[in-house]
Amino acid sequence: MDDVHRSASALPDAPSCCGDGLPRTEQTDAMAAGAAMASCCGATTTCGGSERMRVDWLLWGSGAIIGLAYAASFALNHDAPWGLGPFVHGVRDMMHVMWWGILVGMVAVGLIDRVPRQFVIGIIGRDQGAKSLFRAVLAGVFLDLCNHGVLMVGAKLYERGASLGQVFAFLIASPWNSLSLTIIIGVLMGWGWMAIFMIGSLVIALATGLAVEALERAGKVKPNPHRIDLPDDFHVWREARAGLRSQTYDLAFVRDVARRSVMASRMVLRWLFFGVVLAALIQATVPTETLQAWFGATLLGLLATLVAATIIEVCSEGSVPIASDLMNRAAAPGNAFTFLMAGAATDYTEILVLKQVTGRLKAALLLPLLTIPQVVAIGWMLNGIG
Repeated sequence: MDDVHRSASALPDAPSCCGDGLPRTEQTDAMAAGAAMASCCGATTTCGGSERMRVDWLLWGSGAIIGLAYAASFALNHDAPWGLGPFVHGVRDMMHVMWWGILVGMVAVGLIDRVPRQFVIGIIGRDQGAKSLFRAVLAGVFLDLCNHGVLMVGAKLYERGASLGQVFAFLIASPWNSLSLTIIIGVLMGWGWMAIFMIGSLVIALATGLAVEALERAGKVKPNPHRIDLPDDFHVWREARAGLRSQTYDLAFVRDVARRSVMASRMVLRWLFFGVVLAALIQATVPTETLQAWFGATLLGLLATLVAATIIEVCSEGSVPIASDLMNRAAAPGNAFTFLMAGAATDYTEILVLKQVTGRLKAALLLPLLTIPQVVAIGWMLNGIG
């Protein structure tokens, strides 16, 4: 892939979830909206050019709880007092189902991490229209980032000239609809529902992008002032094929993928582990009857799910186990879909950052105004067929 990296060097760097490639002034601007964006990585802190390691308490704390609960599940019965039995057995059951999906997802993340993100900008920043929006959606699906990390990429895409419709399509498709989390959803909820959820999210992303671009053509939304045209001689797929042909697939390649799989998956694992702990706590403290009464497959349950997802600030990876509980115990597939999608539709952090980047609150509010009705409509339909 060295040729791919060299070919992409003419394009500006895109940020990683920790803000790699973002000048410090742009990082400050993107954060200045008052959106206290929880770091997706939590591994290092940079100050004055020096880097020091700090403990990722969410990753190691949630991982330790899962390890202790898993071990305790072999000693405690399911009816152990104080809810310990349901909690530890809930953790063990989820991990038994999820372990291979986590492993496959880590490998996928390691492979994707080798692809320069400049190619994402090159793909979706070239033009407007349905084809460009579809490319933005695909970029969101294949770029494994949590909903906080993807905001930085979305902000950079707008600064590099992507249309507001493309940015919206990218953000809506990204948060949970990445390769690793898609696999986890298939494992926890079934591959059929995974496919339905994916199609639903892609429809919402494309429809929202088309609506925003239609409003822009009608003069209701101001066009991106940073809009640029990429050089005509930059051909993404040609350079990518050349890079793939030049890559040596040897032991060093395997080691690099393994290293990247561990390092790049930390942002996913920290929230996924936290979601497992949170879902197990819900199973231990909230009876099935109560869950079905409050968050069942009814219109009231659907709206309650939307409100809960708006209030609960859980990163996209952490929302998957909770959505699985809504699917399996509350028997409400539409509520599970709504809980997953609400992170993109109602996240106040996302709205504030969009306001900061675009300079217009009206443009930022378009995201929830356009997506929430679609999410509720599809969720209601899924509850009906579930």
